[in-house]
Order: sequence, then structure tokens, then C-alpha cells
Amino acid sequence: MGEKLKLYGFNNLTKSLSFNIYDVCYAKTAREQKDYIAYIDEQYNSERLTNILTTLTDMIGAQVLNIARQDYEPQGASVTILIAEETMVPAGETQLAHLDKSHVTVHTYPEYHPETCLATFRVDIDVATCGQITPLSTLDYLIGSFDSDIITMDYKVRGFTRDLNGQKLFMDHRVTSIQDYISPSILREYDAVDINIYEANIYHTKMMLKDINLQNYLFNTDVYELPPRKRLEIMNNLRREMIEIFSGRNIYAGG
Repeated sequence: MGEKLKLYGFNNLTKSLSFNIYDVCYAKTAREQKDYIAYIDEQYNSERLTNILTTLTDMIGAQVLNIARQDYEPQGASVTILIAEETMVPAGETQLAHLDKSHVTVHTYPEYHPETCLATFRVDIDVATCGQITPLSTLDYLIGSFDSDIITMDYKVRGFTRDLNGQKLFMDHRVTSIQDYISPSILREYDAVDINIYEANIYHTKMMLKDINLQNYLFNTDVYELPPRKRLEIMNNLRREMIEIFSGRNIYAGG
């Protein structure tokens, strides 16, 4: 277990960011669907995911305490990193402010639909921090680290801390929308919707890519190999899949 860490100058606010991305692809045969899953599984194995999360940890000014990672059969991977705030100490000492709620996790879920020939790769990332650290500043990096067709994000601040006068503080930084922490150049590429509950410090944003370049969604197929009618069919299926994921409802079921 190692020596217990001493708490020093810690506030009790817990900040949680849940970040989910979906990447959709068309693979025309069962073999290509399995090959796509294998490709994604290799591209986003636990080693690469660990590199992404350790970079994220550096970006929020935290320190890695422990890493647990695992690849799964037939597919998928998980990484969990226990983190703490950077050292906050008088000179010459080594102390870390740490609570067990401070962690970063990532899980991958590749899957495919046998009828529509669409494969979907989902990544779930959760960042829970205590004290001064807020993970919102990492959103541009996370979006850029994956092929993100649909993105859903939830941010929640829980608990309270106190100022020097003993006054309770339920929020120690200003938040009006998660979108404020995403660069304008990225936001221009997406349709975005907010659902926020300001009284409870709960913020939700979902985003869907505006423009589809069909070639980017074909696995081992050139767009010019497909007749126009087939291209239109694939485009319609891709857009329907994305709209349903974005909406969280089976809008086109049976249609």
C-alpha cells in the first residue's frame, strides 16, 4: 500500500467530467466489420490510451500515483489512473494533497450492426478531481485525440469548501457552459446543444459533426467504387445512426 499521504491545504469540492465520443464507420461485409473492430482495437489499445490519459493528467496539473490498464478479448480496453494535486508543501518536504476520488478512467466499446454494415467505436472518459483542479481545460485535447462524430459531455461540481472567513463555497470557478471551454474552430464543425441545471452545478453538452465526407467513413473501400444509389443509401444510414446517438432515441427504428 505504501506510506499514507498527508492532506494539506485541500478544498472539498469534487469536479467530475464525463466525456463520451462515438466514431461511426461503414464496412460492407462481415469480414470488413471484424477487420474494422480489430483495427480500432489496435489503434486505441491500453498503451495508447494510457499515453492520452497521462498527458491529460499533466495538462490539469495533477500527478500520477498509480496506473492500472487492461486489454480485453474479443475487444476493448480500460485504463484507470489514480491522481493527486501537485505538491503543495513548505520547501524540503514531500507531501501530496490527495483524496481517493481523484482519478481518470477510459473505456472503449467497439461494436457493429450486421444489417446496416455500420460499426461504432465508443470511448468513455471520466475525470474526477478534488481541490483546485478542473478538467474542462482538456476538452480540445480529448476531442482531437479521437475521431469524434458525436460527443456528449457532463460536468458536475459537488460538495462545498470554505473561504478564510468560514463562508461556504459551492463553486470555486465560473461556468456558464461547457462550450466556453472548447475552441471556436472546433465548435464550428459541430451542432451543439446545452442542457444545464445551474442551481445544481450540473452542465451537459452534446455535439454532432455537421458535414459528412463519405470517404472518411468507408473502411477498405473507395467512394468511387460505389454506385451513386449505394452512396446515398450509406449516407442516409450514417446520418440516421448519428442522429439517433445524438438524440439518445431510436428515432428511425423500423423505418
